[in-house]
Amino acid sequence: MGRIFKKRTSVDEALRLFLERISTIKKTEEISLETCTGRVLAETVLSERNVPHYRRAAMDGYAVRVSDTMGASPSNPVMLQLSDRVEEGTSTWVHTGAAVPEGADAVVMVEDTITAGNLVEIRAQVYPGRNVGQIGEDIKKGDMIFEEGHFLRPCDVAVLASLGLDRVKVFNKPVVAVIPTGDELISRQEKRDVPPPGMVLETNGLMSSLYVQKWGGVPRYLNIVPDNPDSIKRAIEANLDADMIILSGGTSVGKRDHASEVVAALGELLVHGIGVSPGKPSALGIISNIPVVCLPGYPVAGLVSLYFFVRPGIRKLAAIPEIPEPILKKRLATKISSKIGYVNFVRVVFEGDKVRPLTGNGDRVLTSVAKADGYVLVPENVEGYEEGEEVDVFLIE
Repeated sequence: MGRIFKKRTSVDEALRLFLERISTIKKTEEISLETCTGRVLAETVLSERNVPHYRRAAMDGYAVRVSDTMGASPSNPVMLQLSDRVEEGTSTWVHTGAAVPEGADAVVMVEDTITAGNLVEIRAQVYPGRNVGQIGEDIKKGDMIFEEGHFLRPCDVAVLASLGLDRVKVFNKPVVAVIPTGDELISRQEKRDVPPPGMVLETNGLMSSLYVQKWGGVPRYLNIVPDNPDSIKRAIEANLDADMIILSGGTSVGKRDHASEVVAALGELLVHGIGVSPGKPSALGIISNIPVVCLPGYPVAGLVSLYFFVRPGIRKLAAIPEIPEPILKKRLATKISSKIGYVNFVRVVFEGDKVRPLTGNGDRVLTSVAKADGYVLVPENVEGYEEGEEVDVFLIE
């Protein structure tokens, strides 16, 4: 018999207990710039060069000496000789990004000029540095570019490339072992046209693995383990080299639910039974300093645990900075009912400038997530929301 829920822990308390037992990975690796988006820097980056390293034209036009443009205007243009170099009375064509020749201290935009043969008519006065990017204008040698712990985005990678870097040191991604359990599961590799009654294709492990990858981890997607305590124990022990373990299924209180008991026997069961709907049977534990998340077998309940516990767990393991989720303010097209004492995860779809809760919101119906645009979290002390009320909507992706 599986362990009976002795108490229900709030989502916030469960997450606090879980995260305070997780240590950030300190192992690092050097990787190419082409593969470092979404990784976390394991070193502070200082610039060893100026960017740009030369004076460059900021506009298409003519490089000139400022003194040669004094008083120039459309009604009083100045005529300069076109030349390969800039000196008194001469000008040189430059395109955007080109080096500004010696002797020139400004660029006149092409829009303020008229050419005639080997002469250019300057129709605007410029001042020193006009339309010229100076050496080190973007980055100066010795500047601190990014600190250790910076989360790398594509625009950041472009900055690193401008410094002449090819590789950077980053923290290792956490390896997450995903162990699907259940006598009723059939591997997709062994699937038949339609499984026999009482059997289902294994999809929760696949979903968990893909979310692990999306959130910055490396999934180790294992074969199905039967509902047997010894089998589950062996699967866990074989993966204690991972940084996190996810057990999918076997978290409730039935005769075939052994996940929480095995975790308790091998390590410490922190929480079993969480105040979230769907997702109450979720369990959290620690085995040999490795965080373990036990997901309910019902798909939506499992997904809720992935969002609430696996994602923040991966972020702490990988030292990924907290990035606020985009929240939309929308009014309800119909009311939302919820259970007091639980955080309710309610899937919604956009309907014009409103949102409508999806029907068939049970924890067995995964399509209620696939069809949803977002979700509303109803706090544990709130008994739903009325039609027309404004709510916070979190995007599914």
